Amino acid sequence: MNFKVTFNTKWSDFDPNRHMRHTAYNDYAAEVRVRFFQKQGLSINEFAKLNIGPILFKEETSFLREIHIGENITVNMTLEESSKGLERWKFSHQIFNEIGKLSAEVKVYGAWIDLQKRKLTGLPSAYQHIFYDLPKSENFKEIILNK
Repeated sequence: MNFKVTFNTKWSDFDPNRHMRHTAYNDYAAEVRVRFFQKQGLSINEFAKLNIGPILFKEETSFLREIHIGENITVNMTLEESSKGLERWKFSHQIFNEIGKLSAEVKVYGAWIDLQKRKLTGLPSAYQHIFYDLPKSENFKEIILNK
């Protein structure tokens, strides 16, 4: 089972060359992550109650094929890596054009931060099932933390 969302692109997603601007790909990947967590009961409001939030260490985008003005896109998300306690993670997003051709891949490596202590933290155990249920990439691996 993949988690995927189809979007109607908008005029502001495109640049003067009439293809999707580079940062729009990352914006759609972020939207998919937010929607995934919200669907699992971890809305922005729930994150606020828990005093935690996601942070990114690295975001990498590979552009493979143009997406043109007026095209709809589909973005899916898989878990590519996670630490045993789910403190750190890496998501992979594949962005497909309207005819289903892979157009870009966005990978984000991040962690959870305690918003009061401003230090890295783990995901509360009540929510860890979310990661266990998330589709894994073909090359999924565990992140080994140096403690």
